[in-house]
Amino acid sequence: MSNGVEVRRVLGETDRQLRLSGKVGFDSLPDQMVTKSTMKGFDFNIMCIGETGIGKSTLIDALFKTNFEGEQTHHKMDRVGINSNTYQLMESNVKLTLTVVDSVGYGDQINKENSYQPLVGYIDTHYEKYLQEELKINRNIQNYHDTRIHVCLYFLSPTGHSIKSLDLVTMKALDKKVNIIPIIAKADSISRDELDQFKERINRELINNNVEIYRFPVDDDTIMQVNSTMNEQMPFAVVGSREEIVINNQKVRAREYAWGVVEVENEAHCDFVKLREMLIRTNMEDLRERTHTVHYELYRREQLQRMGSKEIAEPIRGNVKDMYEMKRQQYKLELEKKEQRLKTNFISKVKQKETELVSAENNLQEEFEKLRRMHAEERKELEEKRRQLDSEMADFTKIRASYQATRAQTDKANKAKKN
Repeated sequence: MSNGVEVRRVLGETDRQLRLSGKVGFDSLPDQMVTKSTMKGFDFNIMCIGETGIGKSTLIDALFKTNFEGEQTHHKMDRVGINSNTYQLMESNVKLTLTVVDSVGYGDQINKENSYQPLVGYIDTHYEKYLQEELKINRNIQNYHDTRIHVCLYFLSPTGHSIKSLDLVTMKALDKKVNIIPIIAKADSISRDELDQFKERINRELINNNVEIYRFPVDDDTIMQVNSTMNEQMPFAVVGSREEIVINNQKVRAREYAWGVVEVENEAHCDFVKLREMLIRTNMEDLRERTHTVHYELYRREQLQRMGSKEIAEPIRGNVKDMYEMKRQQYKLELEKKEQRLKTNFISKVKQKETELVSAENNLQEEFEKLRRMHAEERKELEEKRRQLDSEMADFTKIRASYQATRAQTDKANKAKKN
């Protein structure tokens, strides 16, 4: 066989040879995908949760080496708000549409019971927008601006003691909806020993409260070692700064104190570089993929089940007859359940009516007995009054007869005197 692929076809007594002019070339498919993705650009959305003034905006500026414009917030918010800003970034001809979602006034209220609800609502709202785009007849997912949250940077206060109850409740409410990466903000405010103990305490409390945080994937041999090492060092203790200071003839982002300088990108000072490498350089695509295949898929399944698509949990395999029979059985079971519910409701209502009638009958019987007793007492009183009246009439009759006899004697005596 010569170079390339040889195909023979017999036409009578003559053989014709067909040869390809070059290599097949489907190994260029990854290059085509890279070119297409580069032209389209990428969406990446970050949610920052933490108390006001903890350094959320400063850290985002340091992560992307720029100064994003944002509004200053204060501690007088009566409820938790959401502030979303979208930016267009370019690096080596790669376009990135970055959306930063900030929790405004988080943890500033006296009653913090429902502080996490606006955050959950925001995430669900943008899952719902993506789902509605998928359900359209003429959908355009390829060009859709994905606003789903890909990662949540949860800023923990550097108390050095333990996680606040508000933080545990919020992370537990979000761990099934978004990739959570807890970080210790302003880590230069506590000592190294206190920081190590604080990290151990955080990890222990997260495990005890069944809070699932994002773990860097270890299924890829090329990044397995570094991701495994970084998983052990979470949560990252970071320091952010917008100020640039000249150190050794180089401008670096740092925080300058009276006792010295804390360099943001110095790994001996904080974990900022580790966070940036893991978040942006190594695992950004995994965060995007996990958001779509795990968190969004869970939301999508729940919503479709609510809308009646019960077969999504166990896809139907087989011919149309089997599908029809399965659907008929499901419909029959639903009718039987509905009939049973109606019977139960009817019996319950009948029993309730019987109870009401018995109660009404008892009330009528009590009222009748009460009236009967009142009638008997009144009759007894009338009899007593009648006896008293008869006695008084008899006494009156005796008095009248005595009076008449006395008067007759008096009249007779007076008449005798006149004669």
